[in-house]
Amino acid sequence: MRFNKIMMALTMVLAIFASTALQAQDNKAQRPSPPKTVARQLDSLSINVVYNAPSVKGRSIWGALVPYGKVWRTGANEATTFEVNKSVIIEGQKLAAGKYSLFTIPGEKEWTVIFNKEASQWGAYSYKKEMDALRVSVKPGKSKLFVEQLAIDVSEKGEVSVAWENVQISFEVKEAK
Repeated sequence: MRFNKIMMALTMVLAIFASTALQAQDNKAQRPSPPKTVARQLDSLSINVVYNAPSVKGRSIWGALVPYGKVWRTGANEATTFEVNKSVIIEGQKLAAGKYSLFTIPGEKEWTVIFNKEASQWGAYSYKKEMDALRVSVKPGKSKLFVEQLAIDVSEKGEVSVAWENVQISFEVKEAK
């Protein structure tokens, strides 16, 4: 009888520890690259970007941790998502309303920004070019300040910027008429 009570108590303690460990794994805010959300309302146009923000942590980023010429998830963990409630014009090209994975192909002199129809992806491992809705080219620039943690922003004029370490890119988003 006493043995059964001890076993029951041990089972309950183990169950509590197991559930706590599972909850800790689900807490995305505790990740080394925490989730971030940027939401901007421009009249009737809504722009939402969800990403995970890695930090430099003394590493070389461009051409090293993030290689040039390869598809990058534009963040960490899950692929970054870009969502608009209306059709938009990005760098002169039309993108239909919807939710997209936002990938980039960094380069020293030019970056390709990719809006991919498969919005729920982990990293760029299952990226398929044939699912691209839009690709635009932008020129990278040097950021004014060192950016330790990846930062994505949407300005009041609809300019989306991505900055990390010492590099920044941006592209313009306007509602399609």
